[in-house]
Amino acid sequence: MNANTEILELSIESKQTDEALLSIFHTILFHRSVGKFSYNDDEKYEIGTIGYTDVECDFIDLTYVCLTSTELDQNVRREIGYFGELLRVNDAIGPNAGQISLEFFKKSPNRWLFQQDYIPWEVWTIRLDLLPTTAEQGQAMYREKVGELITEKILYITDVINRYENYTPKIPQKSELGTVFDTSYRDIQPYLFKFSYSVSGSSVPGISVGSSVKKLLRDTLSF
Repeated sequence: MNANTEILELSIESKQTDEALLSIFHTILFHRSVGKFSYNDDEKYEIGTIGYTDVECDFIDLTYVCLTSTELDQNVRREIGYFGELLRVNDAIGPNAGQISLEFFKKSPNRWLFQQDYIPWEVWTIRLDLLPTTAEQGQAMYREKVGELITEKILYITDVINRYENYTPKIPQKSELGTVFDTSYRDIQPYLFKFSYSVSGSSVPGISVGSSVKKLLRDTLSF
């Protein structure tokens, strides 16, 4: 199947990176998560409720809605932190730009002793250019400008997700719940997702960051 692919472009200052990405990816995950499933048998189920909270940004004139899941927020922040560190490392060797993608996928039912297929069905990519920090007298105006820009992106995301023709995986039977949803969270149940990212000027441009690079970044951030 062909995954629905959306590309968003942002030009912001370095200090706004985390908040900009968090506001966009949390908006997407808010619409791509449900409450925990409680099955009565293999097919009948009830869906629990989800909570949400407003988040006010420090470097952008923006307030966005986020699921009240500490685990999800920590995971998203960790991935964005890896990406931000790559941008900072790359700043010394080339243009400070990159892209980060949030991919939703489903697994094929593993009925045999073969590796499962991972089938993407929706991909959101943010192409990011970092701008020089504005002069102090212009920061307030730029905070407002970026807030308006991201508000437009959030409204666009909401419109795309709510289109009736957009594909989402069929709700599976209890035995196959993990092929569609991430059931590891205690309070919510998002569709299966993963992040990938790359920066311009990297040694292998366009390739997703692997586990060895993530370990290096974790070690760097721990100091």
